[in-house]
Amino acid sequence: MPIIASVATAVPPHKVSQQRVREYAGAVFRSNIEDVDRYLTVFDHAEIDTRYLSAPEEWFMQPDGHSFGEANDRFIDMACKLGEDAARRCMVQAGVAAADIDHLIFVSTTGLAAPSIDARLITLLGLGRHTRRTPIWGLGCAGGLGGLERAQEYVRAYPTHRCLLVTVELCTLTMQFNDRTKRNLVALSLFGDGAAAVLVEGDAVAKPSRGPRIVDTRSTLFPDSLDLMGWDIVDDGFRVIFGTRIPSVVTHHYAELAEEFLTLQQLTPEDITHHIYHPGGAKVLRAYEGALKLAPDALEHSRAVLREYGNMSSATVLFVLERFLQNNAIKPGDRGLLCVFGPGFSAEMALIEG
Repeated sequence: MPIIASVATAVPPHKVSQQRVREYAGAVFRSNIEDVDRYLTVFDHAEIDTRYLSAPEEWFMQPDGHSFGEANDRFIDMACKLGEDAARRCMVQAGVAAADIDHLIFVSTTGLAAPSIDARLITLLGLGRHTRRTPIWGLGCAGGLGGLERAQEYVRAYPTHRCLLVTVELCTLTMQFNDRTKRNLVALSLFGDGAAAVLVEGDAVAKPSRGPRIVDTRSTLFPDSLDLMGWDIVDDGFRVIFGTRIPSVVTHHYAELAEEFLTLQQLTPEDITHHIYHPGGAKVLRAYEGALKLAPDALEHSRAVLREYGNMSSATVLFVLERFLQNNAIKPGDRGLLCVFGPGFSAEMALIEG
């Protein structure tokens, strides 16, 4: 089975408190939303303390905002820097060199580049010129786990190979300065920037790692749900689609999804030791807990990542996975269930085993 050899993360240098963003949102939205103070309570209930920005605060405070081109240029520059940082840390942890990487998968949904960022990372990391590469765009929050699924499929086909997954999401650069809707206000209360890298090994590599093994994965697409999450592509860039029904979808469907998936391995939710979930928001985490009747501390790592970094779209679930590995929480024989919901509307799931 494919092996998760290492996970590493990186964030940009500009840290901001939730209170500071709340103050900014109040100043920006006050003239457009009646009784804005009532809506600003979303910042207080988000269970987020700090986030990281890909630009200094002053960049976001320019009254006329920034063009899509300006924001995207910053995306390309920072995506390369953070992607390289996370990837190098990941390779160092696993004790592998650039020449040991056979395939690079790059995931993002918050900027555009052609040549894609993976081509740039191959040069920056000094990977071989015959390295296979796959850019994945459009999976949103589901992209980290979706990329992991593609990585494990690759090393199942080539069990002597290693695949490096890099995901970078710079959500704050997509902010629409002229979109003074409640929907944009909610998005402003949640999203931050970050990058993650995962090294996935085939089980026939020389000196395989002792990390958890990927047993199985599954994708689910919900019909007639395109309006729940995603982007509207407008002249100024990406305008967020962020439906209020997302937590209710998790509440009503997650238990069934988890049970169906685990049944394929003759397992039940009671056989799962670790729940490694994307913290899309505080309400989503509570929906997970209610769906499977989880213990109060079952999602402590998900909550910690949300509190310290906010929702970083595709990278976030990998930040959570990193916490489990750093704490050596996944013991031999332990099973972990990973899940994330994203645009489509869709769900991605993976079963791992220590």
